[in-house]
Amino acid sequence: MAITQEASRLGTTAFQESSRVELRPNWTRENAQEVIRAVYRQVLGNDYLMKSERLISAESLLCDGSITVREFVRCVAKSELYKKKFFYPNFQTRVIELNYKHLLGRAPYDESEVIFHLDLYQNKGYDADIDSYIDSPEYLESFGESIVPYYRGFETQRGQKTVGFPRMFRLYRGYANSDRSQAEGQMSRLAQELGGNRASTVVAPSGGTTGWSYKPSGQSVNPSTGFSQGGVLQGGRTYRVEVAGIVQRRYPKVRRSSKAFIVPYDQLSEQLKQIQRQGGKVASITPI
Repeated sequence: MAITQEASRLGTTAFQESSRVELRPNWTRENAQEVIRAVYRQVLGNDYLMKSERLISAESLLCDGSITVREFVRCVAKSELYKKKFFYPNFQTRVIELNYKHLLGRAPYDESEVIFHLDLYQNKGYDADIDSYIDSPEYLESFGESIVPYYRGFETQRGQKTVGFPRMFRLYRGYANSDRSQAEGQMSRLAQELGGNRASTVVAPSGGTTGWSYKPSGQSVNPSTGFSQGGVLQGGRTYRVEVAGIVQRRYPKVRRSSKAFIVPYDQLSEQLKQIQRQGGKVASITPI
């Protein structure tokens, strides 16, 4: 059964069809390699991993049976690799959102959870904060020692708050998306909602057929729209290109805006090159 009737538009179809990855008794080396790939994909937010970045020592310990899947997750989350990708570049509230997503498979439920981890990090440090997720009763009940964490925030289950479902969509932007390539960049996705105790609006991921693929700016300014080449459309296919973070020629480089272009197919390639030169990120390309 699909998560929702709109599963294909919301980007959850691939998640729904995938099975949980677990290192079961009498596992083989191939099973261990499958677990390693799944842990990297989950804990690193589906980000690209180079061969030179792999945690060879931790992988060997898992393949030898010296550590469990849970301990391998801990090794990845505490690694310098994880810190470089998520801890150093982001504000602390964004880091907490990502830790909940990567390690517990859900979004924060309320502001008290964020405050707890802020205080823990300030008083006991990074490693203690990571341990608080992995050693929690919630982690042990959901994943135990042998299951790779997964996005359980989409599922109805015991102890899960309903508000976590729409908030999960603010963190999960589609199966092919990476947590380091989203249009909103380093901004917190949930800070305002958690502070106001509000639920999120479900926004379709990039490639959705309706609406914008990301939230408006922090000043609630709606993105402007425009027609390519002075608005003169040629015959044939036409596309709507949604862009975030573009630098307008008339603005200083520190000012960026969101914009939508209506582009004929034969001009699409040149338009994408221009967007790239202006530092923009393409949120979605949809036919109209």
